[in-house]
Amino acid sequence: MGLAANGLGQALTAIFATVLIGHVVDHWLRQSAVLTLALTGPALGLICAATIHAWLRLRERVDAEQLGQDYAHRMRLALFDRLSTLSPRLAQRRGRGGLLLRFIGDLTALRQWTSLGLARLSVAGTTALAALLGLAWLDAGLALAIAIPLIAGMGAALWLSGPLRRAVRETRRRRSRLASQVHEQIAALSVVQVCNRTQGERQRLSRQGQRLRDAMLARAAISGRLRAITEATTALATLMVLMTGVVETAYGLTTPGTVIGAMAIVHLLLPGIRDLGRAHEYWHGYQVALEKIRQFMELPSLAAERPDARALVPANGRLEFDAVGVNGVLEEFGSSAGPGRVIAIVGPNGAGKSTLLSLAARLFDPDRGTVRLDGQNLADCTLVSIRRAIGMVSDELPLLKGSIARNLRYRWRNAPDKEVARVCALCGVDQLLQTLPAGERTVLQERGANLSLGQRQRIALARAVLGDPSVLLLDEPDAHLDTDSSAVLDRVLARYRGTVLMVTHRRERLFQADEIWHLADGRLVETGPPLRLLNGDGPTRHLFGMETRPQAVAG
Repeated sequence: MGLAANGLGQALTAIFATVLIGHVVDHWLRQSAVLTLALTGPALGLICAATIHAWLRLRERVDAEQLGQDYAHRMRLALFDRLSTLSPRLAQRRGRGGLLLRFIGDLTALRQWTSLGLARLSVAGTTALAALLGLAWLDAGLALAIAIPLIAGMGAALWLSGPLRRAVRETRRRRSRLASQVHEQIAALSVVQVCNRTQGERQRLSRQGQRLRDAMLARAAISGRLRAITEATTALATLMVLMTGVVETAYGLTTPGTVIGAMAIVHLLLPGIRDLGRAHEYWHGYQVALEKIRQFMELPSLAAERPDARALVPANGRLEFDAVGVNGVLEEFGSSAGPGRVIAIVGPNGAGKSTLLSLAARLFDPDRGTVRLDGQNLADCTLVSIRRAIGMVSDELPLLKGSIARNLRYRWRNAPDKEVARVCALCGVDQLLQTLPAGERTVLQERGANLSLGQRQRIALARAVLGDPSVLLLDEPDAHLDTDSSAVLDRVLARYRGTVLMVTHRRERLFQADEIWHLADGRLVETGPPLRLLNGDGPTRHLFGMETRPQAVAG
């Protein structure tokens, strides 16, 4: 509404200037009047009209940008809300380059249409319509002379709609592929260097860049035609007004002042006409971006919170899986982990071990069956209360860029210093902080790349056990750990009072468990105490070899 009022104000200043110009031409210059005080009034009027018009153009730009930024901000938050519900694996399959394009390229297209397209269309459309109506009141012939080229130009622009949309879509597709490739090369830079594939990746990048260049040139060619149509429309409108004015003046149907005023209107409408041409281009970019954003918003979420969901009330940490099934991954899995027990989950790759942990954390819901914690169906509980009751360590849950203090408190931002000190001592983070000059203020790189694997795992463990959750989920926490870091994990498992589900491939880790769940092909094929399974003749013994640790057997 404010932008439409702005456009109406610009139209009124244009009409006012037209009347003043006509008055000066017809009543002063025609009488060969010299510059006297009598011209001061019209001159001041023109100056005021020009000043107001300039101020309205300034406000138009600011208000239009604010409109676009507000819209982009709301959409950015909506995209993040959706992103936060996606499975990490689904996000990886979508490609980080493509996901980044949602937040950068697509939101830019939305902002451009809102700020530079829709907003200017509102102003320019209102200005043109009001100015033409005002001119029609003064001289219908001159108004028609301007309207005809404008209508013809709009028709020509619409004729280019199909090719422009296809060009925008192709450009966006090429940009997405290039962004994905660049992100992949950055993430795997060490692999590229070690394998001596720098030249090959450069050639691959060159091909992708060339395809993007070609797509951009094709789009630029169509955009150039739109700009040419806009300029031709303006020139034709000027010519039509001039020719019509000459004819009408010759027949005494109008005055030279009115013709010059109409020419002034064409000049004042020129920026708006150019804006209308660009708005058409922004519109197609907006349509393609909006389509991709809608597809992103329709991606399946991890787990939807029911409207009547209640807070989970943790008790002793008993975790139950009742005939749980996930299509293509788990088949009718049923078992339970008693309070305070340590469960080692083993099996070949792809058996469904990590999926089981994700179900326990309610990162997504099973297709069949029920997961219960302390007798409460997780599907009936709020996600916030579930996250508070369950801690998790996994390679898919990396450290974040920022200070160590931020990472330690990420589960519980307002955690008391005493609780943070407790988990730091438990996980050996206190020893790590003593070796760092900045202590917990040390800034970590992305995924904690400036720390060793063992140091990262200590911080991840501390983050997971902060607040003493009822259940601790460990997805191969001992992979790639050195002796000291493995000792930290031993201490955590020995002192942690809650229930632990631990995926592991290490034989020695099994002896810290109270029970083993052996999965194969999505099914629970064997369960029982570690010594019995490792000394038996079942799949667990064959998976880990024929010999048990002598000290463990003796003990």
